[in-house]
Amino acid sequence: MNPSPSVVYLGFLLLALAGAVPSPALGADDHDRGWQKSSHHPNESKHERSANELVEVVREATRRFRDVTVAEAEGYQLLFGCVSGPDEGAMGLHYVNMALVGDGILDPARPEIVIYEPRPNGGRRLIGADFLVLSEAWHVSNTAPPELMGQLLHLFTSPNRFGLPDFYTLHVWAWKDNPSGTFVNWHPRVSCDEFDGGGH
Repeated sequence: MNPSPSVVYLGFLLLALAGAVPSPALGADDHDRGWQKSSHHPNESKHERSANELVEVVREATRRFRDVTVAEAEGYQLLFGCVSGPDEGAMGLHYVNMALVGDGILDPARPEIVIYEPRPNGGRRLIGADFLVLSEAWHVSNTAPPELMGQLLHLFTSPNRFGLPDFYTLHVWAWKDNPSGTFVNWHPRVSCDEFDGGGH
């Protein structure tokens, strides 16, 4: 019997959240320290400017989602509980917009997933976004691998343990500084300790 589309999507997202491979990148300013637009230091490389600009775009696009109820009203829903790291840190709570996951489009202003860290008493703190696209859907109209403002997405190939097709993913820690890099998948300063096991 063929799995339902929702089961396929859940498996796809589970793979994306569980099999992350780090990618070196620059750190972003921490949410607690506030955010200022890049002033483009004279010694800053083109790559560094692009990284900073992507973080700025993601922050502007997700600013309203600091209130998790706004994200929920726009079609994002919590899947998989709180995703902890293999040794330290975590990815946090992934609120997924299934319509965006399935559309085959990457837009830095419309992330497929917004990421929260659980806070005491069921609170949610916005810490980043995750961009996901199925390889087959992407390559219907694109020959090159996907990138967002100069940042290449990670490719995960099939066959895999879930029997899912190839896909690409990129995390952007736009709201909480990640000492390991802005675009790596695990965040050593994110914790699932406060997760109460429920949704919002």
